[in-house]
Amino acid sequence: MQPAGGMTELMNPISTDAMSRLFLEARTANGFLPTPVSDAQLEALYNVLKMGPTGANSGPARFVFVRSAQGKAKLLQTVSPGNVEKTTSAPVTVIVAYDLEFYEKLPKLMPHVDARSWYAGNDASIVATAKQSGTLGGAYLIMAARALGLDAGPMGGFNAAMVDDLFFTGTHWRANFLVNLGHIDASKTHPRLPRLDFSEACQLA
Repeated sequence: MQPAGGMTELMNPISTDAMSRLFLEARTANGFLPTPVSDAQLEALYNVLKMGPTGANSGPARFVFVRSAQGKAKLLQTVSPGNVEKTTSAPVTVIVAYDLEFYEKLPKLMPHVDARSWYAGNDASIVATAKQSGTLGGAYLIMAARALGLDAGPMGGFNAAMVDDLFFTGTHWRANFLVNLGHIDASKTHPRLPRLDFSEACQLA
């Protein structure tokens, strides 16, 4: 496969094979093979994704790796009917959440300035950064999973308030979206849908 338009002009791009695994050929997983995902794989996944940039190095994303029968039974109560089969087949479903008290970790994460004071008592900034950078963390999870040889199926279609009640009562964590993880069942893969062209989605200013 030839690189996408403009890619040949980049300096020191990653290999075409790597680009294909991450973007060009990667697909959203709608079904999974019964291949387990180990604790070591999940820890390796986190240790890659945590290196992605976030606002004030705050890293507000939090992850619950749901794979036990009990955990899956709880989670399945919250997903829409169209997401039940794919969630059931996934060895792991990740609840990508964000922590509304992320700023309490800033003395560790940004020790050279008093970054905690930028957020403490400022609810609007807390929520904006938690959601924005927490979503970045979930995106990094998807790309890290692909880089490590796993497949991912991000999805909405669930009752976030119910997830919060079942998994996060008594905490400051809040559900953002879900990601099924494992090894893709190619028989469940649909033809790739179109994407917008550069001229439709981009402007040069």
